[in-house]
Amino acid sequence: MISVEVSDAVVTVRARTRSGVPAGCTGCGQLSTWRHSRYARCLSDVTLAGRPLLIDLSVRRLYCENTTCPKVTFTEQVPGLTVRYQRRTPRLQGLVEDVAVVLAGRGGSRMLRILNIRLSRVAVLSQLMRVPLPPLVTPRVLGVDDFALYGGTYGTLLVDATTRLPLTLWEGRDAERLGRWLRDHPGVEVACRDGSLAYRQGIATGAPDAVQVSDRFHLWQALARRVQDIASAHRGCLPAALPPISDAAPASVEEPLENTTADTRAERHARRLFEAVQALIRSGRSHSSVARELGLNRRTVSKYARARTWQEVVRRPPRKFSTLDPYLDYLQQRWDEGQHSAKILHEELQAKGYLGHYQRVKMAVAPLRRGLPLDEPRERPPSPREAARWITTHPHRRTPHINDRMPRLLESCPDLRTAHDLVRRFAAMLDNRDATSLPEWLEDLANTGLAPLTGLARALREDRDAVAQGITTPYNSGVNEGRITDVKLQKRIMAGRAGVRLLRHRVVLIAHLRRRFADRPTASPR
Repeated sequence: MISVEVSDAVVTVRARTRSGVPAGCTGCGQLSTWRHSRYARCLSDVTLAGRPLLIDLSVRRLYCENTTCPKVTFTEQVPGLTVRYQRRTPRLQGLVEDVAVVLAGRGGSRMLRILNIRLSRVAVLSQLMRVPLPPLVTPRVLGVDDFALYGGTYGTLLVDATTRLPLTLWEGRDAERLGRWLRDHPGVEVACRDGSLAYRQGIATGAPDAVQVSDRFHLWQALARRVQDIASAHRGCLPAALPPISDAAPASVEEPLENTTADTRAERHARRLFEAVQALIRSGRSHSSVARELGLNRRTVSKYARARTWQEVVRRPPRKFSTLDPYLDYLQQRWDEGQHSAKILHEELQAKGYLGHYQRVKMAVAPLRRGLPLDEPRERPPSPREAARWITTHPHRRTPHINDRMPRLLESCPDLRTAHDLVRRFAAMLDNRDATSLPEWLEDLANTGLAPLTGLARALREDRDAVAQGITTPYNSGVNEGRITDVKLQKRIMAGRAGVRLLRHRVVLIAHLRRRFADRPTASPR
């Protein structure tokens, strides 16, 4: 018997199970029709037309006819509708658990509130932690990598490289715990990792028969970092990458330096500091005493003391190229012809296709009003990071801008040329999946006399077998990097306050949840 009551706030369904239908005992499973009494249950279901749905269900309490069963009476269960000790239907419970896995506490509570289901954030987290983790199957190919947990604390993440599903994670990145996990889960044949000594020792003790693979991405990253260190040590060579200055350029550069007028606030500040530092230095004071008196850093005092004019210490960031640059020659021509109205010049440029604002034209002609040349864009030399990126980029992927400046940079710095040649040789090994020239390359790396490359050669020699496997085999830690990105996303969703147990629960469950919904067939359009 079923009756339905609909109100503005809730939809109530009243139902009653039939008498005389045998029900299985929850203890031994034996069927029984011997009724003891009736039992009322109030269940919540998913919303119906936006209204909460309550089910008032009357079920039977029955005697168990099995004399050996420890249960004397039991309450019958309705398949698909009731679960023991549960006040939600399985459908609503599944919805709550999925929302908890995807959005965690506060986010899950807010989403359920939109669905007209009232649950606090604590209740949502409680439901999340009650969801059992899927059974862990020992992978054949294991990925091991670390991630920043919080502050200076790191964690370890294990991923099945075949199924691309996370297995577990824990706080710390020590060899002992990794080795213990591998001993508890025998069967790992290949272990992909970075160059960490702790992971190398943990895999060697926990799965000595497993083939260790040093990830090629981490190998390339380590080499690129050493190249950047070399570029930082040769910072003075980096301006050589810029195109040579034309003969007419020095006149336009020296002209503003001869101008002693400080127009901006930064220029006035630099001029005052320059005059004060120079006056104290000429009186015989040391740099340290000048720094104490003026309240400056000693390096700042040294910079102002070495400068010949105050213009040398003014911060002049190079102007970036703008949409007005193609029209600078026309502006100069019209200014020389006597047209000094920025508004008229802007209208003329619009007729030529200029889409920029009037204010940019007004600022461009401002130096002309003071008798100065137009502010041409000045290119700055590459930073050490940019120089390292130029060297590590494949030649076919370099832009014409880089191809024009790279030969000048390598010609001016023999150490960077040496690093470039070694990088290209290592890239060829990675492209060809051939590690036969690895010993010779490591020997050349160690004989360069460059401290960053010498240290890298020493570290790679100690792990040469795994490095060779990383070059020649298709196994890598790319799956781990994607899962670590997912771990960081889950941490941010929980504002970084999730404990390791909660984080592990969410990372593992959400990966399986995505896989479950991805495997569902989509309904074809009619």
